[in-house]
Amino acid sequence: MKLRSTSHVKYWCAYHFVWIPKYRRNILVVEVAEYTKEVLKEIAEELGCEVLALEVMPDHVHVFLLCPPRLAPSYIANYLKGKSARKVLQKFPELKSKSKYGKLWTRSYFVATVGNVT
Repeated sequence: MKLRSTSHVKYWCAYHFVWIPKYRRNILVVEVAEYTKEVLKEIAEELGCEVLALEVMPDHVHVFLLCPPRLAPSYIANYLKGKSARKVLQKFPELKSKSKYGKLWTRSYFVATVGNVT
């Protein structure tokens, strides 16, 4: 583990996020899954986070991120889900019909800290 640093902070803030598509439908397959991975990597980079691991399964997403301490886990999750939904639905508009309200993700998510004992 190599600590990250800013001008006044040394940190290792790693998080494991999991979320699912609306109604837990198996819609994250083939091209959609690959595009979702690309989009999530871009968004994480925008936030200043490093992707430690990323897996898009047909009915859920796992993301392990190393993020600056100024970002709250709730902000990270909502930003990732919101921006990725917009981009994925823009590229694959047929996914809107799979949900009653045209939403890609559920409102819920799981987050846990990941790390080493100091």
